[in-house]
Amino acid sequence: MHNLDTVTQQIRDAERKAGRTEGSVKLLPVTKFHPVERIIELADAGIDLVGENREQEARAKAEALDGRCGIAMIGQIQSKKANAVARWAAEVHSLDSVKLTRGLDRGMALALERGDRTTDTLPCLIQLSDDGDTARGGATYDDVPAIIEAIGESEHLRLDGFMVVPPLDADPEAVFIRARSLVDDTSNALGRTLILSAGMSGDFETAIACGSDLVRVGTALLGPRPVG
Repeated sequence: MHNLDTVTQQIRDAERKAGRTEGSVKLLPVTKFHPVERIIELADAGIDLVGENREQEARAKAEALDGRCGIAMIGQIQSKKANAVARWAAEVHSLDSVKLTRGLDRGMALALERGDRTTDTLPCLIQLSDDGDTARGGATYDDVPAIIEAIGESEHLRLDGFMVVPPLDADPEAVFIRARSLVDDTSNALGRTLILSAGMSGDFETAIACGSDLVRVGTALLGPRPVG
């Protein structure tokens, strides 16, 4: 079974320590490599969205779940996979280029035309590359304005916020603070509240202290990923 109660309590404790409103930070379980039965357990416990990294695995799980729980794509997306992702993703948290933005918008139109989707809007988070190394996924801070403009021009995408993963050699706190500042500046510019997805099993308390609204937890929630 999962450690949902324990992780939820840790999140609430971190909220209180940071002076945040209790319940203001949402948990996104990361279920990569875990069987769909674990997602069903989480859904039965009240979780309505999980995160997956790989398109093929996520698509199969989405089909098996049949609407019982939504799946957010949090892994890097190749442009050629945009149509496929648009068919099953409840949300995309790894949008990192104008090209992918346009590909997902076209994919959404195609999915709707084929009757593969019942919702005509795909909520998206722009993934940030704090160190500018986009090979690992993520957009540079300089690229962000063009992506925001492309989302605004799209028919089926909605910008809900930003996601960031600190580089291995970076100070997570500094990365989270920079991302939070961008979220606040963009929220002010657009006139609506956007969210920050930051923090994983090893650093979500720090992320919450720095203003994260959504934490992505896998190992601490579900244990080590199955092998083979």
